[in-house]
Amino acid sequence: MATLLDLSIGQNRKSGRNRTFFNRQELRQLLEVYSRRVATGEWRDYAIDDQGNTAVFSVFRHSYDAPLFSVAKSSSGKDSTFTVFHGKQKLKQHQSLDKVLKVFDSPLRLIATR
Repeated sequence: MATLLDLSIGQNRKSGRNRTFFNRQELRQLLEVYSRRVATGEWRDYAIDDQGNTAVFSVFRHSYDAPLFSVAKSSSGKDSTFTVFHGKQKLKQHQSLDKVLKVFDSPLRLIATR
């Protein structure tokens, strides 16, 4: 069932204080990596989620699949931490988005485990 959100100005300002969002520079970096992978045919869709003090940028191979990779930004006060996930597996974590996005510089392949 859908959840309705009250978008009145007063409500958003009160609840938005402790929320974490990607800023314009971070979104530019994320979309740059995304566009490179779309050009090679690896990724086809993305989503941005807000989970209170965590913002998540997820990429999908197909629109109806589970996220292939997710980049999460978690904040506590002034400090932010970026983490790259493949499913529930944590691939890289750092305070710099540039450093965690280096995971996508080399070609990524899924390896089947037995």
